[in-house]
Amino acid sequence: LEERLREAFRDKLRLLTVAAREPATLPPSTRVLLKRRQVAEVERELQNQRQEFQQRMQRLAQRRQQLARRQEQHRDAVLRFDSFLKVSVGSCGATLRVPKPLGGVIPPALRPQPPPTVQFQDVPAMLVHFGVLAGVRAALAREAEAGQEQLAQGRAQLQRYRQETSTQLLGTRNELARLQARLEAARQDVLQWESCWTNIQSTAIQKTLLLGQIKLAVLNLFQQATAQLRIPTDRGQEDTKAQLDMLLLCMQALADICATGTHPQHHRSTRLLWGQE
Repeated sequence: LEERLREAFRDKLRLLTVAAREPATLPPSTRVLLKRRQVAEVERELQNQRQEFQQRMQRLAQRRQQLARRQEQHRDAVLRFDSFLKVSVGSCGATLRVPKPLGGVIPPALRPQPPPTVQFQDVPAMLVHFGVLAGVRAALAREAEAGQEQLAQGRAQLQRYRQETSTQLLGTRNELARLQARLEAARQDVLQWESCWTNIQSTAIQKTLLLGQIKLAVLNLFQQATAQLRIPTDRGQEDTKAQLDMLLLCMQALADICATGTHPQHHRSTRLLWGQE
């Protein structure tokens, strides 16, 4: 049973081919989806196990009811047979044990009362009747013995079925506990990856805002530098890299001017060279 359960879980909880990749190579969103799929598969398998367990318990209850009814029927048959034997033996014994007075006359109160259904005319008829009763008694005894044997077999079968069901129930409970632990672990992983994905999205938003601020600052510096140095430019406002390159050239040129102390006329020629570039 345990091997069959393992094979069933192995077949039903088989992941997609993308799950065979290394977890570190998968993006967080894919990991979250995989964990949610695993959680759904485990919950579905748990529901199937619960339904199967309920069906087994229903079959066991029906079997117990059937055995109880059969036991009650056998008990009723034995009781009826015992009462019949007591009545028969009592009536026959009363007939045979009637005392006879010394005068040979039997008082009416002591006279034996014949059975209401059978009247014996002579001894052979009585013997025949007793033979029939003995045959009926033997048949009823055989039937009762067979019923007792069937009842014993039913009890033994019920005991074996209880033991098997108890073993299966124990295995099912253990498997259910393992699945619940796995489900809880999968839920924890899902929560962890959802939190990680939320942090990644928040970080991406912050980085996007920071990048926008940097682009705006570079554009502002570029416009101020070109306006102050009177450098004609054809750079687009979205070309941040070209703007940074132009700012670096301007800063290097200003540093050279400060270091050499060149005449402003040289500055004008420098501006012309920048314009040509």
